[in-house]
Amino acid sequence: MGLPDVHVERVDRRDGLLVVTVSTPAAPTGCPSCGGVATGRGRRRRVLHDVPATTRVRIVWRQRVWRCDEVGCARRTFVEQLPGLVARRGSITNRAIGWAIGQLRREHATIAGLARQLGTSWKTVWRAVEPELVTLAADESRFDGVTTLGVDEHIWHHVDPRKRGPKELTGMVDLSRDERGKTRARLLDLVPGRSGKAYASWLEGRGNGFRRNVKVAALDPFAGYKTAIDDKLEDATAVLDAFHVVKLGTQAVDEVRRRVQQDTLGHRGRKGDPLYGIQTILRAGAENLTEKQRIRLATAIEADPAHDEVFVAWQCAQQLRSAYHQKDLAEGRRIAQKVVDSFRTCPIPEIARLGRTLRRWRAAFLAYFTTGRSSNGGTEAVNGIIELHRRLARGYRNQHNYRLRVLLAAGGLTP
Repeated sequence: MGLPDVHVERVDRRDGLLVVTVSTPAAPTGCPSCGGVATGRGRRRRVLHDVPATTRVRIVWRQRVWRCDEVGCARRTFVEQLPGLVARRGSITNRAIGWAIGQLRREHATIAGLARQLGTSWKTVWRAVEPELVTLAADESRFDGVTTLGVDEHIWHHVDPRKRGPKELTGMVDLSRDERGKTRARLLDLVPGRSGKAYASWLEGRGNGFRRNVKVAALDPFAGYKTAIDDKLEDATAVLDAFHVVKLGTQAVDEVRRRVQQDTLGHRGRKGDPLYGIQTILRAGAENLTEKQRIRLATAIEADPAHDEVFVAWQCAQQLRSAYHQKDLAEGRRIAQKVVDSFRTCPIPEIARLGRTLRRWRAAFLAYFTTGRSSNGGTEAVNGIIELHRRLARGYRNQHNYRLRVLLAAGGLTP
């Protein structure tokens, strides 16, 4: 059986169960209170849930009962304990707890599903697993070696905040690269709220050693997080996420298209309208367009002289996008600098506003090309894992349980 300190007395298979009876070899035992030699008073049966094999497994432990005969000892009777087998008042073996944690981490299991496999209840499984996760979450050594830090927010529930607290949580993600230069993102922590104060408070709690070790801090274009980075991570380089920068360019093109649509036809886009028919084409990269799509784009633009404004906006977005697609980072930085310097003077108001935004974020925008293409992409991948587990659990009602579960699922805890 591979269980420490016990030997198997018998094995029975009945009613879809594998029942293994075990006991400890006879040996003198001292009283836990006074140390005197105790006298045996028989055994009692204790049923434990073990790791399921081809069927459910029950371990029947014939637990010894002892009596202390010392006159002055307050402890009269006691039972033997095997910490290597099961906790003092537990009903799930230690190796079954380890198996359950592994299933939650690697196989996207749920507590309810594990309870069915073990043949017990949701509360029994969670009461066994939770202390292990709390211990792992309290281990500060899991924050060691973080050189690149990402941050993002997500919504963890959709009910009244007065009943369940803030909807938004700020998540910190380790984006450090290994010796091969590969990023293996892992969630470090979750704190309530979506603000620079929440991020700054978490950074302050990590200590000076952690903050000095962080060299790159990736973020989305949110001023609150940028303020926290500037205040608490003085030695780190803030890097604006490439995906969100390109998204800003695509949104600007959409805004120009909708405005021109209203100015020329007086209504929102409808089937048959030239600009409405190319809305998805305007969101694609120029290098990915087929010949048929290029013809459709040219036809829609030539349908009205006012559509030239849409085409110019699309070209600006493509120029912004091309900066990230350059194999040579120096060339990409040159294009990015040109974008920052020229967009703000564009006569198209939406592109000019985009240019002013990029100018405010100039240092963080250009830092992408000096930090080896650092981005917040790993953080978005972690958010995908979080959403998967939230969906599997049909939502969460307890923020403490939610934090422990997603930390385990997203690599923040290392069993």
